[in-house]
Amino acid sequence: MKRFVLLDTAEIPDNGGALCLFEYGDDFVIKLEGGKGGQLMNSRMHGSEDALAELPCKRIASRPQPRVLIGGLGMGFTLAAALKTLGENAEVLVAELVPGVIEWNRGALGEKAGYPLRDTRTKVINDDVAAVLSAEPAGFDAIMLDIDNGPEGLTQQANGWLYSAAGLNACARALRPKGVLAVWSASADRQFSARLGKAGFKAEEVQVFAHGNKGTRHTIWIAERRGG
Repeated sequence: MKRFVLLDTAEIPDNGGALCLFEYGDDFVIKLEGGKGGQLMNSRMHGSEDALAELPCKRIASRPQPRVLIGGLGMGFTLAAALKTLGENAEVLVAELVPGVIEWNRGALGEKAGYPLRDTRTKVINDDVAAVLSAEPAGFDAIMLDIDNGPEGLTQQANGWLYSAAGLNACARALRPKGVLAVWSASADRQFSARLGKAGFKAEEVQVFAHGNKGTRHTIWIAERRGG
């Protein structure tokens, strides 16, 4: 019988909480310490994480030297999908706040996604994605955000800024003309779609399966920056 085996715990900076990495049979699972929010990530179910990169990267892959930003490394599947979709002249910057998550992806967990941190096109920064957005005006052709459980599924209230009007305006400023913002969420949210429009994006809401072609669906907003 499979059981959860705790492998490591990683503190979340300035939060007081921690993430826990478990082995579960042949899979890995990440949970919040104390069990709040259930499973945050499972290495067996990453179809929507793949789509978070595939959908926007296909739109900008033909641009000369495309540069993209991923907010949240997670289990590395979004990064791996971005690298697979983009050409050899691309650069993929990953902002991850929790140092332990980066180390997990360099170790045994990284094998599940094919060790994308080893790709020469990858640059990982141990920082809050909000700081990277502010520091890089017109720096990216695409931005992919997988922070927490989405606009209405926050397990940490500090993450709410990214989904606010101020956060979306920061994303717009960090995008190049006709840049694409992709946002992952565990559930749909009409109010967030309207918020994207007010921030200057033309957005569509896409439903994708978490694993295979049945079962749980997640939401991805694909939003193109208007003008420019």
